[in-house]
Amino acid sequence: MRVTGTRLDFQGLEHLPGTGGAVVAINHTSYVDFLPAALAATARRRRMRFMIKAEMQNVRGVNFLIKHAGTIPVDRSAGGEAYPVAVARLRAGELVGVYPEATISRSFELKDFKTGAARMALDAQVPIVPLVVWGVHRMWTKDHPKALGRNKIPVTVALGPALPAEGGVDRLMAELRQAMGALLYKVQDAYPQPAGAYWVPRRLGGGAPTPEEAKRLDEAELAERGRKQLGNH
Repeated sequence: MRVTGTRLDFQGLEHLPGTGGAVVAINHTSYVDFLPAALAATARRRRMRFMIKAEMQNVRGVNFLIKHAGTIPVDRSAGGEAYPVAVARLRAGELVGVYPEATISRSFELKDFKTGAARMALDAQVPIVPLVVWGVHRMWTKDHPKALGRNKIPVTVALGPALPAEGGVDRLMAELRQAMGALLYKVQDAYPQPAGAYWVPRRLGGGAPTPEEAKRLDEAELAERGRKQLGNH
């Protein structure tokens, strides 16, 4: 982040517990939005553990990081195996970062949420902290070239009040989505939004796909991936 001259603005850091376990739910707009989120934990003198696709263990340098940074590998064909590991880390007092949307949002709005964040929090009896990263998608996101030079792009990391692990999965997920949506809108409204820019949501006059268009692009991508896998067999 220093090399690229990124200007980080942390908001609501006090909402990240100074001790004890917590699920940190993060929006997903970029291939590198884990970095600002992790640095928010660092600013609180904490470490955040992330769940990462197991294939990354085959990359030598990344595998070194996985082993030494306490990352939780996830086999996407049997993702359930990583779940008890994450819950055990939470019970041991760790912060575990998760992406409720699972995949990058091409519209830069919140996609549908998976229930893993709520189930982990309830099973481990730890709170969920909503966290929104905004701006880093200008550096590296889907369908656009990387811009990892010294661009001095401002990045906002905003955290909201922790949600207690109570009320059941559906209620907790509804509360989480509402909290993250409110945070995202607040951060977006305070951030410069050039008209027509590809990284600005359509709702704000930008050139990003609408959520409906983004969903169709996601479906087409999944279908193409399936065709390639069939072809390889």
